[in-house]
Amino acid sequence: MTVYFIGAGPGDPELITVKALNRLSECHVILYAGSLVPRAIIEPYEAKARLVMDTASMALPDIIEQIKIAIDKGEKVARVHSGDPSVYGAIGEQIRLLESLDIPYEIIPGVTAVSASAAWMGKELTLSGVSQTIITTRYEGKTPFPERERLPALAQSGATLAIHLGVTRIHKIVEELIPFYGEDCPVCVCYRTSWPDQDKVIGTLKDIVNKVREKKFTRTSLILVGHVLSTKEFDDSYLYDESQAHIYRPKVKPKRNRTVEDKKAHPTQNT
Repeated sequence: MTVYFIGAGPGDPELITVKALNRLSECHVILYAGSLVPRAIIEPYEAKARLVMDTASMALPDIIEQIKIAIDKGEKVARVHSGDPSVYGAIGEQIRLLESLDIPYEIIPGVTAVSASAAWMGKELTLSGVSQTIITTRYEGKTPFPERERLPALAQSGATLAIHLGVTRIHKIVEELIPFYGEDCPVCVCYRTSWPDQDKVIGTLKDIVNKVREKKFTRTSLILVGHVLSTKEFDDSYLYDESQAHIYRPKVKPKRNRTVEDKKAHPTQNT
């Protein structure tokens, strides 16, 4: 039997993969964080699952114990996480313990809050000539950060930033980013993207602090920073450029009339 780490997506029950739904339908035990995973995703399987447990109040040993009990009974287990389990999903420590117990597992990826927020805003986060890189990070709090990953170090790249778990320190984030991005750099703070109560605020590094405080966002918010959020000045990519050949669209050489000299040099091509 197997433990499936399932990405439930950012909140909208429709933003979950077919593979995730298939695995959920096979499982006898479902463990999920009720504060992060909508009940609508779990509800269709409650009648079938032997145990549906909200893990928000559980410590790691208790979660692993529930998994072990189920596996020992020959049952499949769904460990459901919000977004994508491999991105700030805290599955590393769970996997480490499962491996020590020789319990097999599989990770089913999910839609991230970054992707869902960009879609909600109607934006592309990588624009040619503006930014070709997205840095997904979090603001330093209880989790220690190496110096090379602190925000000022990352900001030197000028890349599009997606900052998790930092809205309560938005004033500090702004202070650290302005020297690199400028006060006029656009910012969007997305609260509970794709949930029924989703909300967002758009501004610049100069005014975003006041706008966030007016909204009273204190948790579950993603901070997106970068000039890709507002600029209309960017280069077309080569993807659709007819003058740029690639493996699926070889460049067609323009036709030209053959001269008398060409015909003499290549008589077999004469028609």
